[in-house]
Amino acid sequence: MTTQKYRDDSRSLLAQARIELAGGDVRQASEKGWGAAAQIVKAVSESRSLPHRGHRLLFNMVDTLYDETGDADIRRLFNVANALHMNFCEDWRSSESVRESLDDVERFLDKMDPLVLA
Repeated sequence: MTTQKYRDDSRSLLAQARIELAGGDVRQASEKGWGAAAQIVKAVSESRSLPHRGHRLLFNMVDTLYDETGDADIRRLFNVANALHMNFCEDWRSSESVRESLDDVERFLDKMDPLVLA
């Protein structure tokens, strides 16, 4: 995939997560929220010609971006997205909790977007 495709998919997945949540499917909303965050990290990695296949590499990229920017929210917000991924597997969170996490994912996308190299 191209950097732009990952970037576009991140926004599309977030929009789909909100639709799923509005329809009452908390688990699918959670997984799409995680997917949105993962896709934007892949966009940043791809733009830097760095590997991004697998969770470990995504977390490594987030750590690198924290080191570059000093912005602790990058790590915190990605961890929020990872909790959404866990909720897909466990299905224990309320819809309100997932809604708040999706808002955090949106903030994460907004912070990450400028870090995608042109």
